[in-house]
Amino acid sequence: MAAASEQDPARWRRPLIKWLEGIETGWSIPILLVLFVAIWTAYLVIAYLGAGLHPDVLETWTLGRHLAWGYPKHPPLMGWITRGWTAIFPLTDWSLQLMAMVNAAVALWAVDLIARRFVRGEKRAIVLLLLMLLPVYQFHAQRFNANTVLLAAWPLATYCFLRAFETPGQLGWATAAGAACALAMLGKYYSIFLVASFVFASVLHPDRRRYLPSASPWISALAGMLVLGPHLHWLATTGATPFDYALAHAGADHVAALWEVTYFITGLIAALAIPAVTWVFIAGPRLARLPADFRAMNPGLRLLLLVAIGTILFPVIVSLAIGTDLPSLWAVQGLFLFVVLIVCATSYPIERFYAVNLAVMVAGIAILAVTVGAPIHALYRNAYGYEEGRDFYHAAAAELTARWRDAAGTPLAAVSGDDALAFAAAFYSPDHPHYARPFAYQYTWGLPRKTTLDRGWAALCFADQTDCPSWMERTTLRATDVFRSEFDAQATLLGRRGRTRRVVMLIVPPYRETPPVQPDVEDFSSSRRARD
Repeated sequence: MAAASEQDPARWRRPLIKWLEGIETGWSIPILLVLFVAIWTAYLVIAYLGAGLHPDVLETWTLGRHLAWGYPKHPPLMGWITRGWTAIFPLTDWSLQLMAMVNAAVALWAVDLIARRFVRGEKRAIVLLLLMLLPVYQFHAQRFNANTVLLAAWPLATYCFLRAFETPGQLGWATAAGAACALAMLGKYYSIFLVASFVFASVLHPDRRRYLPSASPWISALAGMLVLGPHLHWLATTGATPFDYALAHAGADHVAALWEVTYFITGLIAALAIPAVTWVFIAGPRLARLPADFRAMNPGLRLLLLVAIGTILFPVIVSLAIGTDLPSLWAVQGLFLFVVLIVCATSYPIERFYAVNLAVMVAGIAILAVTVGAPIHALYRNAYGYEEGRDFYHAAAAELTARWRDAAGTPLAAVSGDDALAFAAAFYSPDHPHYARPFAYQYTWGLPRKTTLDRGWAALCFADQTDCPSWMERTTLRATDVFRSEFDAQATLLGRRGRTRRVVMLIVPPYRETPPVQPDVEDFSSSRRARD
């Protein structure tokens, strides 16, 4: 049936066949990635009409406003990227949604760099189309943060390492491998498991005697240390606060750690379920050849297999040893390795019939998501809201800005309170105030210094929160002149009114003229830890 369809394809299949024929000439994959970015950005724009960006994205933008070699919670790559993006694109929701999808597309492009080392034509397309069935590159990717920045960093580092291992005398690839590993570490320290997997693969691979005695590992290590050098200096001179944040996830007992590992592995299997089932239908009875194909796989794929094993094995060992949290969300950027291995290790050709059907399936899901799923999501959220209150960010920022200008007559310079509302006010207010709580004390309900209040300061809380309103009450005792008010923020979707939520506002106008400087470090008392 497949052969007959290829000999006399239906008219609607012919454009897709032509697209597949253009893969090796170089134009088909770029078109696929451009369409991917366009359609899923459209989904995000429609699905989140009337709502603000996710707090993680707003926090990343807030971090990037101040360029540094490190930040108290995470390494700096996500802040650098957001700062660079917003230096070119406007501060709007669609802009950062586009950034998130471009990051996902760069990740898929890097995976294709790896796949083309082993396969041609339809199989290259199938690798990317199977990955597009994962929710990782759309729904997870939209929350641009320290986790999603690794979507592109991990396959880029893997590609450079693969090339360095294959050519152990070339300075360029050895240098690129070290720099790419350092870049992944600058995204999130969880990338140490990827670096460890590279070492693991190098030691166990049959070609290790060709690679390990060469200069390549030393060149890679030196290049990585040079790229990481400024960040390591920052860690040494600032107290290494990101390690404190990371270690906050540790300390569970071994029974809890065992459950974490179970959920970790189960979550990764569930994430791969749709691509796996799809591949079963494509391979059919030929799936029985999988063990033989894996035994006969070429050295490059064997290297990737060892890397893939390491990216799962090492987090599990560490979690069991020291009792850390281990959400599967932390490892999804490495799932591309398993898809590459399954497709590229096959010894048999994949008929064009299946590649066309898979392309239609992926396109159909994307079109349904935009035309049906996104409007339904927007309507539902307008009526029932978000846990983090994203549907009130625009209204809260607009109301705060208007009342501040009435009370102070100057642009709003500093905002604090509930983190999500403070980030939203900084982003959506035309004054773009600075987030007033130093990130080193982000998870403490400390009182601002008197000098901070005298310069002019505002805060927002949801009235139904536990800690934030009581913190406001204590803050008013420090202020000379303070305005406290409440209002009902209402969600709207293209004029359609949604739910309401009570917002508490605190405004402390400037007490006297002072030079515009960064707010002082706040005192802190009780702590509240947030899970990344």
